[in-house]
Amino acid sequence: MAGDSIWGNRFSDFLLRDQKLRFELSWSLRLEYAALVAKPPSLERHLLSSSSDDCLRVWTQKLREYLDSLGRPKRLFIFVNPYGGKKSASKIFVNDVKPLLDDANVEYTIQETKHRSHAKEVVQSLDLAKYDGIVCVSGDGILVEVLNGLLVRRDWDSAIRIPLGVVPAGTGNGTVKSLLDSRGQPCSPFNATLAIIGGHKCSLDVATISQGDTRFFSLLMLAWGLVADIDIESEIYRWMGSARLDFYALQRIFGLRSYNGSINFVPAPGYESYGEPLDLEKEVIVEGESQMTSDDGPVSTWEYGYRGPKVDMKSLNWRKIDGPFVSIWLHNVPWGGENTLAAPDAEFSDGCLDLVMIKDCPKCSLLKLMTGLNDGSHVKSPYVSYLKVKAFILQPGTRTNDPTKGGIIDVDGEVLARGRGVYKWEEKSLMSYDKLIIKVDQGLATLFAPN
Repeated sequence: MAGDSIWGNRFSDFLLRDQKLRFELSWSLRLEYAALVAKPPSLERHLLSSSSDDCLRVWTQKLREYLDSLGRPKRLFIFVNPYGGKKSASKIFVNDVKPLLDDANVEYTIQETKHRSHAKEVVQSLDLAKYDGIVCVSGDGILVEVLNGLLVRRDWDSAIRIPLGVVPAGTGNGTVKSLLDSRGQPCSPFNATLAIIGGHKCSLDVATISQGDTRFFSLLMLAWGLVADIDIESEIYRWMGSARLDFYALQRIFGLRSYNGSINFVPAPGYESYGEPLDLEKEVIVEGESQMTSDDGPVSTWEYGYRGPKVDMKSLNWRKIDGPFVSIWLHNVPWGGENTLAAPDAEFSDGCLDLVMIKDCPKCSLLKLMTGLNDGSHVKSPYVSYLKVKAFILQPGTRTNDPTKGGIIDVDGEVLARGRGVYKWEEKSLMSYDKLIIKVDQGLATLFAPN
């Protein structure tokens, strides 16, 4: 005589603490689990026997109550990007993600992305009440699209509360790498999917990048100078896979560029010694940038949607550093990619961005410095300034050796702005190559995270 199944299926998978459990009810309760520490995870079986079917029903009820108390997602909306990275997202979903979701009896709706900004478009009108989370089987790009889609909704303040998950399947997997590495877990689709099924969550800061009435919401990083040039211009070698970054980095180091410009920033406590004091009233308001003080009135012509955190910019302790610069790199999470520990001290919800700045550096030292990106040791170089900032203003300029050419501003792996004469400069970008204002909203987003 068979007992009742918890979810109405013969087999069901669950997460109890750090183990995946499968049980079958008859006159016994069979538990199967794969410990996360196993390499690869090995299946263990335990048989709990009882002569009483009523006893098994009690066990079932207790397990159900415990699992329900964990807040596990039961319904997910899943984006799969078949074009990103090595174009393996569909295969990863079928082979790694789907079996775990099916065994855990998690319902899901699949949406393949068809073009750039497709995920953003879908999320803007998605009925979020039907789902317990949104998952991206992709790199960081689709996750950022989803974030931006949520924040331009009329109900953005409730929409942004839906947990977001990401399964690594792109060129850049910095967000999920940061999440899993924070718990000592390898960055893999298996571990990422288990973290989603488990339902544990963490908060993540969101950076609002604004220029006039235009907004972009960032989760990962902003780069200008060397890192941006490598990331974007190396696209011409995309056929090389991830090796394109190392190959093009050598080209850019030996043909090193530096850029005129300036940065203004509000240092986090302990970093006040960087830069020179700045009178924001004289530097900014005289230039007509009154939209920077969002408490003074509307900063956007949007009828609805998130406009960024309300900050009295003039009341903050601003500092300034003038160029030229080799590289400016702002990071919200530690890892920029699976092999790039860009900002080793970055935290998910500290209300700060980590600034990695290079003003001048001999080419041989720069080459050595770049090899330290794998373990984060680059921030110890005497040519690197590494600090935390709570707000930031970037005023990009031209190349020092060619004033007819500008640079590239790279946000979360995509071009936010291009200067004249750069790679694909004729293509339209969201913002112009001019002053950008960056403010941080602490813990605005929610991500599925390992326990």
